[in-house]
Amino acid sequence: MTANQIGRVALLWRGDRDARAKATAANTRLSPVFEALASVDVAAEPAVYSDEIVDEVRAQLVGLDGVLVWVDPISDGHDRSKLDPMLREVAAKGVWVSAHPDVILKMGTKEVLFRTRQLGWGTDTYLYRSLQELKEQFPSQLASGVRVLKQNRGNGGIGTWKVELSADASSGAGLDTIVRVLHARRGSVEENLTLRDFIIRCDPYFAGTGCMLDQPFQPRLSDGMIRCYMVGDQVAGFGHQLVKALMPSPPGIEPVQPGLRIMSDASEPAFQALRRKMESEWTPAMMRILDIDRASLPIIWDADFLYGPKAKSGEDTYVLSEINVSAVFPFPEHAMPKIANAVASRIASIKK
Repeated sequence: MTANQIGRVALLWRGDRDARAKATAANTRLSPVFEALASVDVAAEPAVYSDEIVDEVRAQLVGLDGVLVWVDPISDGHDRSKLDPMLREVAAKGVWVSAHPDVILKMGTKEVLFRTRQLGWGTDTYLYRSLQELKEQFPSQLASGVRVLKQNRGNGGIGTWKVELSADASSGAGLDTIVRVLHARRGSVEENLTLRDFIIRCDPYFAGTGCMLDQPFQPRLSDGMIRCYMVGDQVAGFGHQLVKALMPSPPGIEPVQPGLRIMSDASEPAFQALRRKMESEWTPAMMRILDIDRASLPIIWDADFLYGPKAKSGEDTYVLSEINVSAVFPFPEHAMPKIANAVASRIASIKK
């Protein structure tokens, strides 16, 4: 390390041994992060990870001050069952890990929707810890209106379902009632099946300590989703996207595709009410509920909001859809300096 360097960190993402051998700061989608870190005298290096080379990556990380991690919970048949224990191990040796696996379990899973349901971002949310609970309790919730079921750990719409009674169903909902279901995964189409068969389909989501969350479908989904990008406890920018997940296509038409995400910085006038709530109210309250201190917050995370019903005053309300911690990308270009400065500050504080 040179005299001016604050510290050394790795940027970790999933790949194979060949990708690890060829990885450089310039040939990855994370190159803007490398550049931003270099501008604040933090030396960053690639750490391409796969389960087959976990020992090799561990040896690399223990020689550094910190590691920023971009690995989805589920991707192409892979999970984090080997990565997370390794990250806990290197963190125990004094390496700063963002986001730490224990923090991900607190705020980066769908269970956070249930634990924080009393906050202003919450809604009518239920938690099912077993297939039996889903079978016993979900029919009465479905009878009240269209619902959205989500597996606890997933990404890319995997394990998120819109469920509603079929047009010819009675007002009640039993296990033999025909329901329409739509998977949020890209390219999915609506299906009609019995509620019993759909619930059986959900069985894999309860494997191990798995669970499912249940929220009402938000009718204003067509107005888009607002992604609030966070650096620690401060808003770093916004992304507004006309989402197509859970929006059915007409019969015979290809599934609709998501629209472009329009990025803006934290000063975007349209989202200042959301920014104030996130910084002064909702994030501090979430930290208290989940027992997360400021130093443990991920450097980079985001919260996805759907528009709720209009308030009596005519102002927009917002409903939390999920929090992303494991692999937040892309994020606004103008957030890079905030990310780099936060990393530099965190590294400097742990080296005092």
